Amino acid sequence: MTEIERIADQLRRAHEGQAWHGPALNEILKDVNAEAAARRPIATAHTIWEIVLHISVWESVVRRRLSGEVIGELAPQQDWPAVGDTSEAAWKQALAALDRAHAELQKALLRLTDRQLPEPIPGPGYTAYFMLHGAIQHTLYHAGQIALLKKTALPS
Repeated sequence: MTEIERIADQLRRAHEGQAWHGPALNEILKDVNAEAAARRPIATAHTIWEIVLHISVWESVVRRRLSGEVIGELAPQQDWPAVGDTSEAAWKQALAALDRAHAELQKALLRLTDRQLPEPIPGPGYTAYFMLHGAIQHTLYHAGQIALLKKTALPS
């Protein structure tokens, strides 16, 4: 197995399941509905929905950076997109967009070679290896937040 394949496997596990640590992002989100996703149980914290949009943004940013696009810091409204429509249909669209962003990042990752991993990414200057592991860590960090928010948003 190549290092690219190992990283792709870890990215998949963080998003889809069979992760060592416990439930992956999609497993945590499985039974979250629009009402629960939009609920703000902690006044100063993001909602589940906002976190889902944020993860989608960053999976897309990582994919675009892997393709050579120079992307600097994001404006706050880009980094944390606002939730407008809170219907069940809009929630399903947000989840589908998350899955698409993940699938597109996986495809971009699998187009790389192990030789490209230590190369710096245009713009931020860190390596592809560092950024890809950061993307996995980012997903898991926010999955943990969602798991806690879900406990307050869904009845036991």
